[in-house]
Amino acid sequence: MHLIKSSKIKLLLCSLITINLYAADDAFDDKIISDKRLKNFELSSEQIKEDSSKLKKDWINPITYQYTNNLGEEYKTQRSVISINQPIFQSGGIYQAIKYADSTYKYASLDLEQQKKELIKDALNILFNIEKTNLNIEKAKYTLENAKIDVNRKKEQVLNGFLDASFLDDALLTLNTTKHNLVDLKYQKQELINNFNNISSKEYTNFELPTFKLFDEKEFLDNNINLKKIEADVMKKGNYSYMTMAKYLPSVNAYYTYSKYHDDDDSSLDKGNDHTVGLTLNIPLDSRTFNDIQSKKIDYLKSKLNLENSKDDEKTFFKTKLDKLSMIDERLQITKDDLDVYDSILKIINEEKDAQIKTQSDLDTLQNSQKIKSLDIKVYEIDKQLELLEMYVKLQ
Repeated sequence: MHLIKSSKIKLLLCSLITINLYAADDAFDDKIISDKRLKNFELSSEQIKEDSSKLKKDWINPITYQYTNNLGEEYKTQRSVISINQPIFQSGGIYQAIKYADSTYKYASLDLEQQKKELIKDALNILFNIEKTNLNIEKAKYTLENAKIDVNRKKEQVLNGFLDASFLDDALLTLNTTKHNLVDLKYQKQELINNFNNISSKEYTNFELPTFKLFDEKEFLDNNINLKKIEADVMKKGNYSYMTMAKYLPSVNAYYTYSKYHDDDDSSLDKGNDHTVGLTLNIPLDSRTFNDIQSKKIDYLKSKLNLENSKDDEKTFFKTKLDKLSMIDERLQITKDDLDVYDSILKIINEEKDAQIKTQSDLDTLQNSQKIKSLDIKVYEIDKQLELLEMYVKLQ
């Protein structure tokens, strides 16, 4: 019977899968992050742009200006030289260098976006756990009420000789434990609030808890920010591998040199201005060529394998989360069934109380237990949202 119920729950869970992937996009609003942390992300983004722009220009050699002032006793000369030695053909290396800069920028940008989403997820996780702790505090208060009722009941029974004093002692220990548990929960809540304040500059009460919805595996993989980042890494290493190979292939440079003497005095030296222009063909011969090229190719192949392994990891992650959600749904159903039992019992207890068969304390105990079960349902709903949060943070 249990297996049948479990299968039905899993079937129901699958039927709830929606293609509304962006249902909770607003939940990842970066306004939850403090201004200082946001500024740090903005500066990092600007730095990534500048680094990428610099990388795109790395193949362009600088123009060199040289000034010489000869202070010798026989001849005193002043001379300026401007020279350019610029590659114009590198067997495809220039094109690959530009593509390498683009893929590096994409990888770094995705990595920064992932860091920001992880920070927002941490803040949201804390908010959910604050609410969960609030519910547990309410549960602890109802448990404390029941413990007090039980102590009073045991005390009366011991005084009337119906129970041994050890039963009262156990009830008192339970009451004491419940009090300590309540104190611990209040501390946990404050600790969570302090952790939230490390991330956000606003009060946690200013934010509403988002509601996440489930989506299918295809969308999860297609929009997975980690996989996109690894894909960018594959492109980056592929471009770098080709750049390395081009480094050992023939290249053509254009060069230009202009010289000018600044002396005004007559001299026996021929100090005319001159300039030279031409092309150079470079064919590097390096004993390490094969090793260097192979090493970069292997690095590229490893990145492609890493992508395939990461896809498998993300599929497993998605399946594990579905199983976890299914398990929570099963617990929810059990708790709802328990609530139905409490409802039916409370009707009987109410009737027996009216007939003076049961006492008010019996009724209060069951009502408190019923309220605890109702709070359990809310706790499980938060547990589901926490699992979905772990999935949403992986989406771009």
